[in-house]
Amino acid sequence: MKQFITLICILTLCAACRTESKDQESTSEIISEEKKELTIAEKIAQAHGFDNWKNVNDIQFTFNVDRGDSHFERSWEWYPKTDDVTLTLDNDIIKYNRTVVDSAFVQTDKSFINDKFWFLAPFQLVWDDGTTISEAIKEVAPMSKIELNKITITYGNEGGYTPGDAYDFYFNDDYIIQEWVYRKGNSESPSMTTTFENYEDFNGLKIAKEHKMTEGNFNLYFSNISVH
Repeated sequence: MKQFITLICILTLCAACRTESKDQESTSEIISEEKKELTIAEKIAQAHGFDNWKNVNDIQFTFNVDRGDSHFERSWEWYPKTDDVTLTLDNDIIKYNRTVVDSAFVQTDKSFINDKFWFLAPFQLVWDDGTTISEAIKEVAPMSKIELNKITITYGNEGGYTPGDAYDFYFNDDYIIQEWVYRKGNSESPSMTTTFENYEDFNGLKIAKEHKMTEGNFNLYFSNISVH
């Protein structure tokens, strides 16, 4: 159990460096109908349904982690147009608005940013400020051992909850993410590597419902998904 709790802490930290100052609505203008060449990040976001994000009023999901016989979950409801968030954890319900996060809600907001990053990772590529995104290259992916396209997103050393982290995204020729590597503090060694699988369409959003490790006894997945 102690190891499982430690893993949950790592999961929370591994995606909490995102800065979210960019307005999602204005970001949708980036992937607009203008006649311009899209960046690789925009192509990935678009392939996962980003054009439909402007229609989303309410999104719900449960973040689950299974490792061996241990299970952890927390559920979210998010209204992106107003940034109202509700967390349900065990028997507790916490409500707050992300535009006015004070000290009472910092830990809750860290958890939300983490879980949302796993849930909507393709969109975070265009939402997040203070990042550097590499050119795409061809590389053998660490889990599937097949050649895929790869970009690396590196977060700046200032801002966010855990700045300086890096992510290697491996995606196919249709710009659908297949797996990723998280590297804490932009270290050379991977901190975590998982798949993106079991994709399903939710009102135009293409979401990977499962993330697995090579070991086979770890599964991070989403349930109770609703997009309106």
